[in-house]
Amino acid sequence: MGPADLQQAIQLLKNNYINPAALNETELNRAMLSGVLARLGHGVVLLSERPPEASAATNPFYGEILDNHIGYLRLGALTSPNLEALDANLQTYRGKKIDAVVIDLRSSPVTNDFAIAAEFAKRFCGKGKPLFTLRKAAGKQERAFTSDRDAAYQGLAIVLADGETAGPAEAIAADLRLHTKALLIGQTTAGRAVEYSDLPLNGGRILRAAVSEAVLPEGRALFPEGVKANLPVEMSTAEKHAIFQQSRQSGMSQFVFENERPHLNEAALLAGRNPELDTIEASQRRDRKSEKAPPRDLVLQRAVDVVTSLSIYQQR
Repeated sequence: MGPADLQQAIQLLKNNYINPAALNETELNRAMLSGVLARLGHGVVLLSERPPEASAATNPFYGEILDNHIGYLRLGALTSPNLEALDANLQTYRGKKIDAVVIDLRSSPVTNDFAIAAEFAKRFCGKGKPLFTLRKAAGKQERAFTSDRDAAYQGLAIVLADGETAGPAEAIAADLRLHTKALLIGQTTAGRAVEYSDLPLNGGRILRAAVSEAVLPEGRALFPEGVKANLPVEMSTAEKHAIFQQSRQSGMSQFVFENERPHLNEAALLAGRNPELDTIEASQRRDRKSEKAPPRDLVLQRAVDVVTSLSIYQQR
């Protein structure tokens, strides 16, 4: 519908609608704002109050070595403390046989700090690589980010992401796929790779509007489509959060690897016991009690499977 038809339609409604009060200036403005918010999606949001910023305390870094050769790095919030934790973990890899890293961005919520995001990306992208540009409205200055240091890790990389991977974390995911050929496993990211400005309203609410967007070196903007997974894997958000919470105390391996079944050996034979039979009987007892199966991180499992498959293929 063109501008002339829009104005005519509104005027006809004002003159003919059964309830003219529903079309007064305030109601029309309210309807217009509601429509704009719906149309712009993540680009604009109306807040009743300013939400707390993501921090290393609420979204901490977590690192672990899986199966003695896979580095697992859950970046958490993109903050200076978590960047220092990443550096410390990468430093420990130098004396170990780490042949792949899994970079988990599923606990990296939206922030407004693209500069620190660029620092995270530099740890994996080579020196001189263009990372992304923050592009503002036409005619306004852009900010470009380029890696100015050697990568701390060079090798097979896999990125985990989902709908909670938002903001600058999406730029990291895209950079790793572009410059390190990393495989992205999980789900499409949030599509919020923008820099926001909080505009206070007189009534106390806040209008949070996107004022610049992250653009990749080839010119593609990440807003609003996000970064799509190369290998889609479904996993519930609630289960992911529960696993991440438990892993801080007990590690991630239990949510990735199946417990190895005990086998009949010489010691068991002398003792007159069969571990395989014991396991089967215990499993049957669990089934009778309808015990819930232990949670599994299906996304991380798939990443480990990919690393294992590539390792077997390269050894052929």
